[in-house]
Parts: sequence; C-alpha cells; structure tokens
Amino acid sequence: MSEICQESIFSAFFKKHVVSLRNFLIYKFGQTEQAEDLVQDAFIKLWQNCADVPIDKAKSYLYTLVNNASLNVIAHEKVKLNYSNTHSNAEIEYKNPEYILEEEQFKNQLLTAIERLNETQRVAFLMHRIDGKKYTEIAEILNISVKAVEKRIHLALTELRKEFKNFK
Repeated sequence: MSEICQESIFSAFFKKHVVSLRNFLIYKFGQTEQAEDLVQDAFIKLWQNCADVPIDKAKSYLYTLVNNASLNVIAHEKVKLNYSNTHSNAEIEYKNPEYILEEEQFKNQLLTAIERLNETQRVAFLMHRIDGKKYTEIAEILNISVKAVEKRIHLALTELRKEFKNFK
C-alpha cells in the first residue's frame, strides 16, 4: 500500500496542494466553482486509487487528472466567460469619481488582454504572476521544459505590452 493511502499523509498532501491546483484550474476556466468541483473530484480519484499512485507521483497524477477534465469542458467555459465579460459592463453604476472609472476601464482592458492570450501563455503567466510559482515549478506542473515556460511568459508579456502601449 502506498504512503498516500495513510489518512494523515493524504490530509497533509491535500492541504499542501489544494490551493495551487484550484488556482491552476481557475486560470484555465475563469470560474472558481467549476475549478473547486474538479479539484475535489481529482482528490477523490487519488484517494480511490491511492494504492496505485506512489507519493512522489501523486502531484503529477492530480495535475494530469484536472488537466484532462478541464479539456472536456474548456470550450463551454470560454463561452460563459466571454458572455460574462461582455455583459458585466452594462451592470456598472457610474456613481464613482472619474479615477474609479479609469481604474475599472484599465482592469477590464487587462482582463480582456489576458483572456486573449492563448491558453498556454495565459496559464504560465498567471501561475507565475498570481501564484508566484517559479519557472521550474511551472515546468514540472505543465510537464514542459523551463525554456518553454520562459518563452510562454515572455510571449505573454510581449502581447500585454502591445495592448497597453496606447492606454490613457
């Protein structure tokens, strides 16, 4: 029986990885509830298959599970995210000072620009900038080389700089 089958080890493993795994999915989906559901399902599958998963492979196993699950629903989630972003501006009340409006415009432009990044760039960029993960950690999670992570983040930054060159 694998070490991960021990309840105390599984619990510690869960506490250590649940947030970064959830954030990984939020970056892919843009929806917290869906990410939390998939993370919960992944940990349940890990527990059910704990005898077959060595503890040193458990993290990779989880990321593979959630990544595969995300591929099954990502198209639908993108449609919902795009709909949400196009209709959220209509609900804003403009009772605030002008700088609040400018801040909101900048935020919307930034979110839209990040949304327009291709998925590989967006995921690597957000894992680095939001989660504070190192390139080596991102490479391990995404099962790519560190150079590939560097390139994805560089391309993401290049695209974002183009977007904000003329921002007023």
